[in-house]
Amino acid sequence: MSFNDLASLLDAATSRFTALMSDIHAEGRAARVVFTGGTAGIALLERLADEDIDWSRVEVFFGDERNVPADHPDSNEGQARAALLSKVDIPEENIHGYGLDGGPMDAAVQRYRELIGDGGFDLHLLGMGGEGHINSLFPHTDAVRERDAMVVAVTDSPKPPAERATLTLPAVQSADRVWLLVSGAEKAEAASHASDGAGAADDWPVAGAIGRKETVLFGLRVKKCVRNRGFSRIDL
Repeated sequence: MSFNDLASLLDAATSRFTALMSDIHAEGRAARVVFTGGTAGIALLERLADEDIDWSRVEVFFGDERNVPADHPDSNEGQARAALLSKVDIPEENIHGYGLDGGPMDAAVQRYRELIGDGGFDLHLLGMGGEGHINSLFPHTDAVRERDAMVVAVTDSPKPPAERATLTLPAVQSADRVWLLVSGAEKAEAASHASDGAGAADDWPVAGAIGRKETVLFGLRVKKCVRNRGFSRIDL
């Protein structure tokens, strides 16, 4: 799905998210949703704060987390709380953070593995980097090659900080629906590997982001680069 601007992208994602939650709740069960960070991801959460959603029946997880406490400015959980979770009536026990604190990560990663079990999420929201990384799964790393564990520790992230915990491709692929929220012309090449299903996940991690029932790319419409009098312009 392509949009002319970020506002239109967020409108569509917000409407679709709200409808999905309503459908799941109509089935008489809670929804299991994985949040993402990034510009579009946090902007979506801010939009959702104004929607009519029964947050008491939403279980929130996080695709990845930096090895910092939740009250640190770089924490994905902390950003999600500021953007949405502190503004809606969601029970604290429905918010499942990693519990990282800057120290050793192994115990926290093991707890998160036990918490999510075999995964089985209703929706996994994802952002994407220009090189195609999703969560903290970067090209040509051990984490993106993981095929068994649902959660792993990352100690060598090429994007600072180096230490993180992340859901793996098996965890992403356990979700019924995977929605990619992509903004920025510099991400066009990586996005093509998601939308076309091209490329190996080792080269382009986003190529492995496939939902069991649905995979949707919410992206900005990118036009050709126009060169004029020595200047380059990319129109979105």
